[in-house]
Amino acid sequence: MIRVLLVDDEHLIRTALAQMLDLEDDLEVVAQAGTAAEGLALARGVSPDVAVLDLQLPDEDGITLAERLAEAVPGCRALIVTSHGRPGYLKRALASGVSGFLPKTSSAATLADVVRTVHAGGRHVDPELAAEAIAAGDSPLTPREADVLDAAADGAQVDEIARRVHLSPGTVRNYLSSAATKLGAANRHEAAAVARRMGWL
Repeated sequence: MIRVLLVDDEHLIRTALAQMLDLEDDLEVVAQAGTAAEGLALARGVSPDVAVLDLQLPDEDGITLAERLAEAVPGCRALIVTSHGRPGYLKRALASGVSGFLPKTSSAATLADVVRTVHAGGRHVDPELAAEAIAAGDSPLTPREADVLDAAADGAQVDEIARRVHLSPGTVRNYLSSAATKLGAANRHEAAAVARRMGWL
C-alpha cells in the first residue's frame, strides 16, 4: 500500500483528491493538511511514501515544502499538482528534487498513475509544461535582480524597496532598470508581471 500525504489549502480540492485516490486499491491517503507547516508536522508522524503538494500554499510554496519533507522524512517523494504550471516553477521544482509536476486539470487516473511512478523512483512531468519550460529558457535575471523585482511587484516606491532588500535607492534603480531591459519591459511593474508569469519570481 502506498501511503499518501495531501497538502492543499483549498479544502474542496483536497477532499476531492483524497476521495479519488482512496478509490485506488493500492493507495491510501494517510493525512491531509491545508498549510505547509501542518503538512510537515503530519508527515513526521505518519511517514508517507508520497506527498502530493499544491504549489501555492498560504505559508510557503510547495517546492520549499518538498525540500523540507525530504529532510524530515527521508524516502518520502514529492509531486506538485498546481494550477500555476509556469516554466520557472517547473525548473525550480525539478532542481529541488521534486519527482512529479502536474496541472490540476489532470484526470484522477493520471494522478494515481503518477503517484505510483514517483513511488517507484520514477519522474513524471506533464508534457505540455515540459515543452513550455524548454521553449521559455532560463531566467535572464540574476538572483539579486529577481529579489529586487520581487520586492517591487506590489508597487512599492524605490525607497521602500531599498529598505526591504537592504540596498541604496540608487542600486535598486539600477537593478530595476537592468531587469526591465532584460525582460523587454517598459517599466518595473511590467517587468515584475512578466517575471511572475514565467515563474521566475
